[in-house]
Order: sequence, then C-alpha cells, then structure tokens
Amino acid sequence: MKKLNMVDKAFLLSENRETPMHVGGVSLYTLPPGANEKEFLHGLADSMRNVDTMLPPFGDRLKTGPLGLVGNTYWEPDPALDLDYHIRHSALPAPGRYRELFTLVSRLHGTLLERSRPLWEMHLIEGLPNRQFAVYNKTHHAAVDGARSIHVSRVMLSADPNHVLEESPLSLHLWEQYKAGLKMGKRPEHTTSELRSVSDMFKLSIDSGAHVFNAVKTFAGTLVGRGNGMALPHMRVPRSALNAPIDGARRFVAQSWPFARIKAVAKAFDGTFNDAVLAMCSGALRTYLQVHAELPQAPLKAMVPVSLRQPGDVDSGNAVAAISADLATNIDDPIERFERIKASVQVSKDFYAEMTPREIELFFLIVQSPAAILAPLGMMSKLPPYNVAISNVPGIRETMYWNGARLDGSYPLSIVTDGMAMNITLVTYAESVDFGIIACRRSLPHIQRMIDYMEESLQELEDAAGIKAKPAKKHATGAGTSRGRTQAKANTRPKTKTKAKAKAKAKAKAKAKAKAKAKPKTGAGAKAKTRATAPARAKTAANAQSKPAAKPKVKTGKQG
Repeated sequence: MKKLNMVDKAFLLSENRETPMHVGGVSLYTLPPGANEKEFLHGLADSMRNVDTMLPPFGDRLKTGPLGLVGNTYWEPDPALDLDYHIRHSALPAPGRYRELFTLVSRLHGTLLERSRPLWEMHLIEGLPNRQFAVYNKTHHAAVDGARSIHVSRVMLSADPNHVLEESPLSLHLWEQYKAGLKMGKRPEHTTSELRSVSDMFKLSIDSGAHVFNAVKTFAGTLVGRGNGMALPHMRVPRSALNAPIDGARRFVAQSWPFARIKAVAKAFDGTFNDAVLAMCSGALRTYLQVHAELPQAPLKAMVPVSLRQPGDVDSGNAVAAISADLATNIDDPIERFERIKASVQVSKDFYAEMTPREIELFFLIVQSPAAILAPLGMMSKLPPYNVAISNVPGIRETMYWNGARLDGSYPLSIVTDGMAMNITLVTYAESVDFGIIACRRSLPHIQRMIDYMEESLQELEDAAGIKAKPAKKHATGAGTSRGRTQAKANTRPKTKTKAKAKAKAKAKAKAKAKAKAKPKTGAGAKAKTRATAPARAKTAANAQSKPAAKPKVKTGKQG
C-alpha cells in the first residue's frame, strides 16, 4: 500500500458534487490507412484490458482508517477490478462534429468518479469526420498531476507508426520497462526539464538550506506592504464574473496554435514562453469581460501551477505548488501589459529561488490555508484566492502514434472551483500548443468566444512587436483538426491603424531588435483598436459551429 501525501489528500477533501477534482484530456487520432473504425477501436479496448498487474494507482482503490480522510489514507489493490467499467466505447450522434464531441466531453467531465473503485475512466469515441476518433480520459488529481500524466501517456505512444503494443499501456510491466529505459539513458521524446509545469520557473536543483520560516517572514512583510510587489492569494484579487459560485455543469472548448508564433512573441519582448502564454490569455480575458461589461478596474490574478517533481521521479502522484501572477488586465497597451506580467512572474521566481522543492510545497500549503476556512463557509466567491487558473504542461515534441493511429492533438481538461469558474490549461505537442478551456456552464456563458479572443490577443501582441505572421499551411487531416498548425481566424481582425498605434509598433520593433531591457514607452493613443466588433465576430464564430465541418483554405482548429 502507498500512503497519500498532504497534497493528494487535499484534492479528496475539497471535492463535492459541484467541484469534481479530476483532471483529464481529449486526444484526437487519425485511423491508420485502411483500418475499419469499429474494429480498430474494439482492438484498442481489448489491448487496454490485456493486463495482469495494473500500474499503480490505476488498479488501486482508496483505503482509509477510523478517521477517514483526516487520518492516514492509502492506495490498496482493488480485488474486484472491472476494466469493462473503466474502459468504455462510445459513438457520437450524427452529424459527429466537434460540437457533439465537446458536448459529450463536457457532460462526462462534470460527473464524479466512484470512490469505491480506482479513480479513473477512459472513453474511446467514434463518429468524427475525416477518419478521426477521440479518446477522453479522466483521473482523480489525488492520483496524478500533469507531469506524471505525460509519462503515463508516453508508455502508450510511439514515434514509430508501425509499432503495436502487445499488452495494456497501463500494465506495471510496461511501466517498469519505461522507467528502466529512463535510467539507462534512453531519452524519450521529452526531457525531465520539459515536464515542469512552467518553463524555467524555479531552479529546482538548488538546496540552499533556506527555511520556510524565512519565506513566511517575507510573505508577512508583503501582506503589510513591505514586500517586493509579489502577487499573493486573496490579496487585492478583484471580484469578477470569473469568481461566481459554480454548479456541476461544465463547458469545454479547445484550440491549437503554432508553438513558433507564441515563442516569437516571447523572444520579441525578451520574456519566456510562459510569459507570452500569460499575456495571450490576459488579452483574451480582458476582451471577454469587456464584452460582458464586467472588466474590473483592478488587474486579474492567475494561479500558475509549478511542478516540484525531482529529476527521475515518475511515480509521485502530485509534486506541485503554485504562484500568483498579475495579468495586468487593467492596462490597455499590450506592450505595457506584457512587461507587467513578466515583472510579476519574475518577483515570484526570485522569491522561491532559494527554497528547496519541499520548502516550496510547505509554504504553498500555508498560503493556501485560508481556503480551508472560506470554502466550507461558502465564501470563496467573495474572497477568491485567484481569478483564474492558467497551467502550462510541456509535453511530447514530435508526432506520436498509438498502434499506428496518428495523434493529432491532445487537449487538457482541468478543474474549476467555487469562486474560480474558469481554467485554462495547455500542452505543447510536436509543433503546436494545444489549449483546453473548461468553465462552469451556468456562471460563464459563451466561453467558446474565448478562442476568438485568444487569437486576437496573440495577433495584437504580434502587431505590437512588429511580427508578421507567416501564412498557415494546409494539413491533410481536414477541417477543425487538433494539429492546429494554423493561424486561426487570421483575417478576422479589422485592419484600422492609427498613427499612434503605428508609432507604438515602430517603438516595439526597435526594442525587439535591440533587445533592450528598459520598459518601452508608448504614446497616449498607443492602442487605438476598438473592441466594438468583437461580439459580432464572436457571434459569427459561434454560428459557424452549427454547420458541418468543411475543409477551409486556412485551418481554424476546433471550437466547442
């Protein structure tokens, strides 16, 4: 039996009907040439069930003592394991668009996992166009975090399209082979450092002997205004539509963007890839709230999970903490907004740099402790720790196959909580960045428009940096596929440019070339672009979803 750590148990203790605490993902595959869809999916299901000993904890159930979850809690083998219950085969109703897929996934993700059984499910889903099928999986966050889920997925995938697994990818035997390959220096398609939730976030190898006491002392100084400007949970977090109470209904949408586009923006502004992701999400959230006339005057704060996983550790369920990032949504100019986000993240990096992963974990539990009081009282929506969660899980960087079926994209689904009704998670795969957005259906309507707003935000950053995006290439898998090596809705933004904006663009371009460290200056009218047409564009995008998928000249990814 394996004992659950404090973070693992926290996910179980905080779960209720309105707040399922499982994570998951939707993966899209293209069938091998000549394969029959039903026969192939039945073969995959049979392969999944072909296992003698399951990889822990996929064959384990929870075991508690007299004190329940408050006391010691363990994983123990389930003597009545029923793989037919956990591995399911579904078909989409006609016409089998991504809209039907995301409707099904939204419903599945809103239901609780049965705690008397191992806490996971896998759904093989047929009925998509263009010879695609989908796999939706969910696993309780007490069992896995984002980094470990990438390792588990890696067991079932191969860069060789002709490779066929002879046993279940969830077998302990294949898992031990995978770990042995890592120890022998057999490099998988990703490195250990790439599996950290936020690139370059912490120097995890440092063990300077810093104590949690010193961190708490600095934290307390920040609370009373003597700190260095670090964003903190519950402190100066504005209330917005993102922080409403939630129910159990969910809405899921997804889209892909080229990794190179986002990386180019990061380079132009002398920031990290994660800085660019946060800036892209910030601009989209700003527009979403402006359209609904609910943008607060104070900047939104984002919870950004960070991995504390040690090099070579692939067995831990959770090794994660988080920082609070200022999204600068109160700033109109995209250049100033990026600089504010970058500075906010850097402050947190500096704060944690002298701490060991264990010290960071303990400190994270301390700063999160108010939630243990606010949640039972129903106060999380009134005093939210953050406005939104934005998580970056770097994944596999080359095209992969499952028994010959090409993986076209992998879209993560995470958790929304009372007072934090939206979660944005992204996974890098091959040449793309695959975004999954999950939200409370009741609290946040029309979240499919976030896809358009994120594209607009990315284009706004490119314009400000003087980057000319390259035309998108067509992809053989057809319309709406998850590979997303596209410039989604590349031509939907208005072309109006004032002299002030042109001036700001020129300054940003000069800054990018010189790689100057100083904060750029912009004119008073630096951002003249109006959002007046955003609702109309969003409405057009939403209506387009009701039409059958067709192969456009510029591939637009998926919307739900």
